Amino acid sequence: MRIVIVGASGNVGTAVLRRLRTEPDVDELAGVARRPPAGDSGAPYDRMAWLACDIGQEGATATLASCFRGADAVIHLAWQIQPSHDRALLRRTNVTGTEQVVRAAVEAGVPTLVYASSVGAYAPGPNDSLVDETWPVTGITGSGYSEDKAAVEALLDRVERDHPMLRVVRLRPGLIFQRDAGAEIARYFIGPLVPVTLLRPHRLRLVPRLPGLRLQCVHADDVADAYVRAVLSDVRGAFNIAAEPVLTPELIADRFGGITVPVPTQLLRVAAHLSWLSRLQPVEPGWVTMAAQAPLMDSSRARAELDWRPGSDAVAALRELLDGIGSGAGTASPVLRPSDPLLRRIRRLPYAQLPGHGARY
Repeated sequence: MRIVIVGASGNVGTAVLRRLRTEPDVDELAGVARRPPAGDSGAPYDRMAWLACDIGQEGATATLASCFRGADAVIHLAWQIQPSHDRALLRRTNVTGTEQVVRAAVEAGVPTLVYASSVGAYAPGPNDSLVDETWPVTGITGSGYSEDKAAVEALLDRVERDHPMLRVVRLRPGLIFQRDAGAEIARYFIGPLVPVTLLRPHRLRLVPRLPGLRLQCVHADDVADAYVRAVLSDVRGAFNIAAEPVLTPELIADRFGGITVPVPTQLLRVAAHLSWLSRLQPVEPGWVTMAAQAPLMDSSRARAELDWRPGSDAVAALRELLDGIGSGAGTASPVLRPSDPLLRRIRRLPYAQLPGHGARY
């Protein structure tokens, strides 16, 4: 079986590569990435064919179609969330790039496409009950990430209608954590000015308490298992993927030995907006809006039809991520590269790109 993974060098892609290596029915892997790992990067990036391709670039469809020919399935994971101050670039990769991936899969006659959607594709929903996959996927206004995820869901609706022979599966996971993504997530969501060692689990003493904030997450290895199960099955449609328990500020403080500090949601929105505009941190304020409005998901369909069960609970996944952030953990992938030592980061601050800008993400 030949599988092509688009976005194979990132957080989820790395976990999918690890998982596929344990699958005896998969004998050929190809990875697509804007910046593929070097030839000496080692596992899980070795022993596979790599294609360097910017999926949003004009003409990428032909390049991708050539790579996809003969594949039994394409897993599309590529998504760009930085630089956040270049909205046009993000949409070019995320929406236009996905359109080119899908078009290439159709042209190459690929029978199965598994796409990385997200809880962020959903319309605003309740935080005191669970929604299933029938909840509207119209996104959350004000969040660029959510709006783009919803746009791709609409694109896939059209593809399923026009190309019924293509089996399309959409996984909608919560937040995806693993230790090896620590440095990457710190770059994408925290920036260079926060002392990340304070975020290690044993040092986490103050937890912001926002009214009604409840989040779901899943370990990268568990979501990777869901992707592989989707590829190897004959299912179609959408699947929510999240581990228990639901994370609340009170639960996090209790498990990590800290205390909660009340923070009004509107105050956090204003602080996020001003600090983003002033280039102090890389997270555009729409992420706060999405966190406050995204629904909680019911993963029953994945358990029933994919026989999927998470191996790590949500608290363990969060603990692992925080340890990875605090230690600057990463891999040999350019996307997941470890953080530089603190003194080197301090010396480079006068020459570093502003948070949310530049191409080094």
